[in-house]
Amino acid sequence: MSTLIIIPARYASSRYPAKPLALLTGATGIAKPLIQRSYEAASLVHGVDALYVATDDNRIADCVRSFGGNVIMTPAECTNGTERTAAAIDVLQTQSDIIINFQGDGLLTPQYLVEQLITHMKATPDCLVATVAVPCSPSVYRHLIEDQAAGRVGGTTTVVDARDNALYFSKRILPHIPRGHALEKKPPIMLHIGLYAYRRPALQKYLSREEAELEHIEGLEQLRFLYHGTPIHVLKAELPMWDIIELNNPSDTGPIEAILKARSII
Repeated sequence: MSTLIIIPARYASSRYPAKPLALLTGATGIAKPLIQRSYEAASLVHGVDALYVATDDNRIADCVRSFGGNVIMTPAECTNGTERTAAAIDVLQTQSDIIINFQGDGLLTPQYLVEQLITHMKATPDCLVATVAVPCSPSVYRHLIEDQAAGRVGGTTTVVDARDNALYFSKRILPHIPRGHALEKKPPIMLHIGLYAYRRPALQKYLSREEAELEHIEGLEQLRFLYHGTPIHVLKAELPMWDIIELNNPSDTGPIEAILKARSII
């Protein structure tokens, strides 16, 4: 089975405009734009036939080309990363069996998570959509709580059924843990990693379906699949050696750069 990675990227983020071009400094003091760091992280994944950034913005496209990356231009009308990924495979006219949506702010995504997701899709041909979640460490839980208290979105959580199919995704912390509860030291929370694997038919159906109200309220594109009855398998992965923090807000820059330095990423 052939596998394609698409990194959807847009300039006009409502929470963090121009985020793909935000500079992040690594271990040797070299500053690179977010989109380059995410591209470099995705390029480490084994078993991938092609890697593209999908965007509608020439500034992002020029940035990608400047570091030698592949870019595909997609319509400005795409409202989220899944729609942009679907548009990209139409433009490319690819026949890839598995399409990976690697988030543009997923620079700290471990390559093994992507590889496990690809392995799952190859071993489970009836799975149309899959994603990944990891246990939430106490430090990440504190990060989420601090962001939530300040009115910021620090990440997405998910809850699953007995077959590890998603029941729901939310930008709130699920399940709720009362303040001071002993579970805060070992939170039973699954942190959703913005990483998806699709079959081409699932992407085509996604484009033909109306936006779900919950999708609009939460700002979570994957809820369209659940609302219209397409199961999303949640692959439970081991907690990595570092915190997976997305660049959702400018305040995330410091913690992310600290992890880059700790991991000796230039």
